Amino acid sequence: MSLFYFVAFVAIFFALMTIFTKNPVHSVLYLVVTFFTLTVHYILLNAQFLAVVNFIVYMGAIMVLFLFVLMLLNLNGNTEPMKSNLVKVMGVVAGMCLFATLLGAFRVIEPSNEVVTGNTNIGLVEHLGDVLFNEFLLPFEISAILLLIAMIGAVLLAKREVKEIKKA
Repeated sequence: MSLFYFVAFVAIFFALMTIFTKNPVHSVLYLVVTFFTLTVHYILLNAQFLAVVNFIVYMGAIMVLFLFVLMLLNLNGNTEPMKSNLVKVMGVVAGMCLFATLLGAFRVIEPSNEVVTGNTNIGLVEHLGDVLFNEFLLPFEISAILLLIAMIGAVLLAKREVKEIKKA
């Protein structure tokens, strides 16, 4: 239990560092550490598949793309536009949602007294594969066919544009 509280403290600390850091590259690096702590939380919750997906997709791909974009944009204080009132209002709403979440976490807002017990294998990859390929086989295959069609369409559109460029 003490590992959970330590990782939770580190996650909150680096999430706040992500928000309050002025340098955008440092902010992205703090966000990477925050995602890593979320991966540790997934492992503690016995959700190995979510942990691996979070590690590979978010930390490995998306955050690297964020870093590349930030380095290519070369942001500084002179080029940053002034924030509009709409952005400030959205920030206040997000802050109130965070406050409500914290109140619920500290049991100020009373949750229902229902205790949910069930299958302890629910977060494991083996159980996910069983459910995916038994109960949801048809939707899984249809989504695979749709993704294949989208990929073929993207390749055909790209080839058409290359042919038009060569003709001109």
